Amino acid sequence: MPPIKIGIVGLGKIARDQHLPALEANPNFELVAVASRNASQEGIASFETLEEMLEAMPELDAVSLCTPPTVRYGQARQTLRAGKHVMLEKPPGATLSEVEDLAQLAESSPGSLFATWHSRYAPAVEPAQKWLASRQIRKVHIEWKEDVRVWHPGQRWIWEPGGMGVFDPAINALSIVTAILPRRFFLHEGTLQFPENCQAPIAANLYFSDSEDTPITADLDFLQTGPQTWDIHIETDEGNLALRKGGSQMFVNDQLEHEAPEQEYPGLYARFAELVARRESDVDVAPLRHVADAFLLGRRETVAAFYDEG
Repeated sequence: MPPIKIGIVGLGKIARDQHLPALEANPNFELVAVASRNASQEGIASFETLEEMLEAMPELDAVSLCTPPTVRYGQARQTLRAGKHVMLEKPPGATLSEVEDLAQLAESSPGSLFATWHSRYAPAVEPAQKWLASRQIRKVHIEWKEDVRVWHPGQRWIWEPGGMGVFDPAINALSIVTAILPRRFFLHEGTLQFPENCQAPIAANLYFSDSEDTPITADLDFLQTGPQTWDIHIETDEGNLALRKGGSQMFVNDQLEHEAPEQEYPGLYARFAELVARRESDVDVAPLRHVADAFLLGRRETVAAFYDEG
């Protein structure tokens, strides 16, 4: 088959750091266009808007949307209606209703829809899922703490409605946990800390359990300095498992059992190529549903204003 001609919408940090290298390394794709208000890519057809890109390049097969989630619904709907395949950066949309509507539209569209969760493609996630499958889980604790000033410098949209605040990174942890635990789990209570000048939380503590009353807790922070913490700790009847460094390492009883180079976005594009070839979609909203539950049930606390020098 000839390469899939793909365009990227939103040429920001995540697109440059992850999408461009992954596409360059995958022979199943050919990057032929980008659409971005403030950036362009040398040697590639560049446009300011998705509309301009779709009109000028009918030969496009697929579009990868790397824009903020608050505008992604309209862009994805327009692209699916144009008959193109669509990859959605995480989180796939600002609301569950939007993503579910896109999934329904994709069912009657010639294009595939892929709602991506890149952390599920971290190298130790699948081994962890297999190790846990035969064991009784007694307790789960998530520690997901990073510095927004490093990963989202000057990006005010993340503090606006739909921007999700601390859940922008924390949804990565939820995407891993929903993939590796054998049973669904449900939020019971939580506390969300909102800076007095922001409309999205900067930290959160969440308390879940599953159908067997297994305690599952999460400690989330968007202002950690120094080394970042992306860890998941799981106690079982046959020892303790820890996923560290965002799922790149798996420890069992403090012994390193699995580690490999990070290949998350190459894994995403390999999966996208499969979906395009089969004309299938992959839309899992479980991580986003937990975030929606946190906003619904979480007790709100107001903390000091956050100022981003970026």
